[in-house]
Amino acid sequence: LGRVARVQADARSMMTGRMTDAYTNIATVKLFSHARRESSFARAAMQEFLGTVHTQMRLVTGFEIVNHTLSMGLIAASAGTTLWLWTQGQVGIGAVAAATAMALRLNGISHWVMWEMATLFEHIGTVQDGINTIARHHAVVDAPDAQPLTVTRGDIRFEQVSFAYGGKRDVIEKLDLHIRPGEKIGLVGRSGAGKSTIVNLLLRFFDVESGRILIDGQDIAHVTQNSLREQIGMVTQDTSLLHRSVRENIVYGRPDATEEDMLAAAKRAEADEFVGGLTDPKGRKGYDAHVGERGVKLSGGQRQRVAIARVMLKDAPILLLDEATSALDSEVEAAIQQSLYRLMEGKTVVAIAHRLSTIAAMDRLIVLDRGRVVEEGDHRSLLARDGLYARLWAHQSGGFLGDDLVEVAADAKEAIAQARSDVDATADETRARRLEPTLIGHDLPAGSEPPG
Repeated sequence: LGRVARVQADARSMMTGRMTDAYTNIATVKLFSHARRESSFARAAMQEFLGTVHTQMRLVTGFEIVNHTLSMGLIAASAGTTLWLWTQGQVGIGAVAAATAMALRLNGISHWVMWEMATLFEHIGTVQDGINTIARHHAVVDAPDAQPLTVTRGDIRFEQVSFAYGGKRDVIEKLDLHIRPGEKIGLVGRSGAGKSTIVNLLLRFFDVESGRILIDGQDIAHVTQNSLREQIGMVTQDTSLLHRSVRENIVYGRPDATEEDMLAAAKRAEADEFVGGLTDPKGRKGYDAHVGERGVKLSGGQRQRVAIARVMLKDAPILLLDEATSALDSEVEAAIQQSLYRLMEGKTVVAIAHRLSTIAAMDRLIVLDRGRVVEEGDHRSLLARDGLYARLWAHQSGGFLGDDLVEVAADAKEAIAQARSDVDATADETRARRLEPTLIGHDLPAGSEPPG
């Protein structure tokens, strides 16, 4: 019965998996007109599951018949024996009644024990699957003496880092990379070059096979994972939101944020303009409206803007951008780029983008090929080398848009410079306001300067 129950648990998992897969990809199913095919696919899994159920029920029924037969035999034997003893005058009528009652009671108990045992074995497969999942070894764990990460500058170093997925060829091979504090770099390369792997290693979703990664001189293998990720803000290409309100999704980056901080982050991310018009099926509106599972009630661009607002509110010293504006239209992207440039100011930034024009304004571009750094420099110097970066740029520009895209990069650099100027102006204004109280009540001679 236990073996059959394990087979049944596997069949149940296959059945639910196929049904979930079909419902999750319902748009693809309809697009290719494969509703009947998916229905047959799911029905086959259901039939296999029902087959295991029938096998199990036959076994349970067989055990029940045997148990019932033995119970009836026990009742007949005990009743017959006591009646014979009564006819011989060896026991009284009370003993006959007591023996018969005990036999009936034992019959009920045996039925209950049999039912509970059958139920236990019916679920043993599901229980075993759960235990296997819970007992699965964690690939990345904190070291016993792990300390919290302290980031004061944002200096990042990859020293002879190598990594491979599942023992295959190295995706990253002896990588040496230094990202200076406050530097903005872009990772460039073909698909599979190792760009996203570098980001995953920096977040310590995987442990390096050799070498080490340092942040402000601290090996990330020797710090706690929570403290590491608290110091990093990331916007990904595939954004998923929690099935909660817009407000809760934004403040997820900083739960203790005030309402004013949350609204300011939403406005900087250009999310405020659409949030006001949101309404969910329960009548909740604006920032109280729920976004659905994984944010399905919002468009891709709207989800991306909420995610950017969340990272802006977190305000971590290290910023990772993985195709951060890929789901936005050109007009919204242009507006958000300005906000991203302001967000980048004073932070160490690592950006990944397949559209090279979106990262051409970075301080330094790192060109990867098969897990190795093959080129690095700014946009113009890499074009002048006529290497891999120049070829990738030529493919995207189509051979005749190069000058226009260079102008885009130049405009982006000007935007960064303007953002820095705005930050400096804000700092000067703040210092001036701090000096104002010291001047109240003091008459200064004409032409004299305020005390510095």
